[in-house]
Order: sequence, then C-alpha cells, then structure tokens
Amino acid sequence: MKVFISADIEGISGVATNQQLKTPSEYQRFRKLMTAEVNAVVEGAFNGGATEVVVADGHGNMSNILIEDLDPRARLISGSNRVMCQLEGLDESFDAIMFVGHHGREGGSDAVISHTLAGICVNEMKINGKVVGETEMNAFVAGSFGVPAVFISGDDAYVKEVKETLPQVEAVVVKRAVDRFAAELIHPTVVAEQIREKAEIAVKKAKTIKPLTIDGPVTFEIQFKGPQQAKMTTTLPTVEAVDPKTIRFTCDDMVTAYKHMWGCVIIAITATNGVLGNVNA
Repeated sequence: MKVFISADIEGISGVATNQQLKTPSEYQRFRKLMTAEVNAVVEGAFNGGATEVVVADGHGNMSNILIEDLDPRARLISGSNRVMCQLEGLDESFDAIMFVGHHGREGGSDAVISHTLAGICVNEMKINGKVVGETEMNAFVAGSFGVPAVFISGDDAYVKEVKETLPQVEAVVVKRAVDRFAAELIHPTVVAEQIREKAEIAVKKAKTIKPLTIDGPVTFEIQFKGPQQAKMTTTLPTVEAVDPKTIRFTCDDMVTAYKHMWGCVIIAITATNGVLGNVNA
C-alpha cells in the first residue's frame, strides 16, 4: 500500500492569520507544528497498512517541513521548482492520496487564509465549469492516475467545502473558522490524535473509494486579480482571453491541463509587478 501525502500549512492547528506565517519567529513555530501534523498522518497511514509513504511539501516555496523531525519512514519532496507543483512525485503506483493542513478556496467561504494556489494572482479557478479549490483540483489529477483521495484536514469551512465534491473522504476539523483571519483553535495534541485515528481508517478503506475523474477534454478557466497577470499568460498560443482578467484553455487530459495551469500561474505571478521589473539591462 503506497500513500501520497500533500501537505500545506494554512490548514494546520494553531494558524489563524497570515502574519503568523510571515513573521520569522512565528513561522518557525508553525513549521514545527506543520511537521508534527504531517507525522500524525504518516503514523496513521502506516497503522492502516501503508508500506510506503511520500510527503510533498506544498506551501509557499514548498520547503517548510523539517526533515530532521519528520517520521523517518516517510520520504519528503521539498523545494519549489516542480513541474507538478503540490503533486510532484505522484503517479499510478500510489494507492491513495491524503491532504493535511489544506485550506478553502479564494472567496468560497470564511475559511481561514482562503486562497487558490497563489493568493497574489488567482481569484478563481474552474475545471469544466466547476469552481474548485486546491484539494478538488489535486484530487482530479490524482484520479487521472487512478488514485483516490481518502483523507483531508483543515478548518470546518474547508472540510464542508471539499466534502461537496469528495463525500467519502475521512476528515478532521482542526479549528473553527471565525473569519478569513480568525479561528477558534483546538490544541495540537488533540488534533494529532484525531488525525492518526482518521488517517488509519482512511487507508484501510482506500480500496473502496472511487477516484475522482474527468472523461474527455479538460477546460480550465482562471480569473486573475489583475489584467496584467491574465494578459501575459496569453503569450502561450493555447490560452484564450475571456475578459481582461480571465483566461481559458483546453487540454486532452487532466495531467496536461494541470501542468498548463501551473505554467499560467507562474507567468501570472511573475507579471504581477512587470515581468522584467527586476532584470538589469
């Protein structure tokens, strides 16, 4: 039983504001808490029958988890230059995917620190007309490899949001969302115990969960926050401008579309303040 874990930080216990992840001293605290929460999932996965676990760090520069504190049974994918973004390393050899510390989509609810992949530029994403957050999008990609999504953890608004698309996943609510930058917190020790328990159950029932899939072509529609971001993605001949802030493209399959989306987001991030703004002549 081979398990892939996608880890983020906004949805871990304790995090309530963006400032906590930007202030150096606070960020170091939450790196430790993130690593501990990942360890709880890893332990639960092995208790449930996993024989191999790969963890992909998926927040910011994707180098947050402390390898020296990570459960030594797991392997860690770290660093930001990845063709497959939060899913680097995932393929058809895996039997399940789990999402720990994830968050709600941009504008979807009062989910804590809600955003979609890149808060600096993305306002909304749709796949074949359906508005998605990161977890749903990643679950579609995993499904194209035949890998079911079996576990999620995050705040209550996030869990409710994702359960609309993935009703069978085991879920742990680690805090109650009060506002985008406020939460009612549960102690990390309590959360870790719940995560271990639900992760074990999730792995044990993985073979009964159907992967989330899309038949046929995949169309992404991305609404950016600024027209300069959308405009520069149209340097790719496959990208069509829908309006000044929105683009659309279609690919034959979900994996290709995901890579295309990630390429567009990279361009949009770079274009936020001008693509050549920091380049010397």
